[in-house]
Amino acid sequence: MRLKEKIIVVTGGSGLLGKEITTYLEGQGAQVVVGDITVDTSRKNQHHLDITSEDSVRELVSTLLEKHGRIDGWVNNAFPRTRDWGNKFEEVPLKSWKENIDMHLNGYFICCKNVLEQMKKQKSGSLVNIGSIYGVQGPDFNIYEGTEMTSASAYSAIKGGVINFTRYLASYYGRCNVRINTVSPGGIFDNQNPVFVKNYEKNTPLGRMANPADISPGVAFLLSDDAAYITGQNLIIDGGWTAK
Repeated sequence: MRLKEKIIVVTGGSGLLGKEITTYLEGQGAQVVVGDITVDTSRKNQHHLDITSEDSVRELVSTLLEKHGRIDGWVNNAFPRTRDWGNKFEEVPLKSWKENIDMHLNGYFICCKNVLEQMKKQKSGSLVNIGSIYGVQGPDFNIYEGTEMTSASAYSAIKGGVINFTRYLASYYGRCNVRINTVSPGGIFDNQNPVFVKNYEKNTPLGRMANPADISPGVAFLLSDDAAYITGQNLIIDGGWTAK
């Protein structure tokens, strides 16, 4: 119960990874608020959130402060993208590239700006950005052979930006007792093409893709007081992929 009574927001909390993070944080005692573009009415503490809209982010922050008086943790997990996401690099229009950078990276900026200023006033708080191993190293395109899949070019730019933006924020807000870190998962299993899964797993030291449950404990740790002296770090959870 390391997160007992902490008020924590998970953006994109209705998605594959977001649901698992939410469930795990609740199991650690947190009062989790899910902010998502799609609201799941079957769950409590759900709020509509469009991270690309500063008004939407401000509205959620205001609502939480009115109800709880504070925000202890925030997880930037939302993954907005265009419909042509995943096209090969030579087929990506400039418009699509700009839209993806704007929605994802700038969406994280909007959230960070509004949430961290509140944490600054509180003189406490922890924010976790979700990065990726592809923000650390270039993709291995061999794992896509035999499939129609590829790695979206904008993804590497976005996640690399998120990781270094985290370092900037940690330096900027450290004096306010506010911590900002990144968690960078490896490939997460989501019923992908079996050929891709086999290719990925044989190139991973632990011999399998990640499950969402593999990522959640790391997020919880960085949000907790156990990580009170950790900020500006990128926790890579990838089964050894980047160790090669």
